[in-house]
Amino acid sequence: MDIRLKRAYDTAARSDGPRILVDRIWPRGVAKEDADIAHWLKGLAPSTELRKWFGHDPDKWPEFCDSYLKELQSDGAAEDLETLWKILDEHKRITLVFAAKDTEHNNAVALRGYILNETL
Repeated sequence: MDIRLKRAYDTAARSDGPRILVDRIWPRGVAKEDADIAHWLKGLAPSTELRKWFGHDPDKWPEFCDSYLKELQSDGAAEDLETLWKILDEHKRITLVFAAKDTEHNNAVALRGYILNETL
């Protein structure tokens, strides 16, 4: 399973496979026709409260991951998580798309780790 990560502001590539936006809010300044997003799974984004609390502070990363993974296991994420699993079954490669400037501490990184059962 090849799960790539890419910022919404980076150019889409044919090698990305289906591009899945995993943010609750559409990225500012990105035209929908230019983003080449196959699926927008808002239910996989962290809650607004968790996102604001985290603020991409690396010191809060471990606690963010714990809280976010609990949210992913809730009923609110179930439908979009099921959709994601179906997409993964159908494609050898996908790209999780996110807007955050921090490419190491964001929900797409945590989600990829969750899917691949990696410890963050």
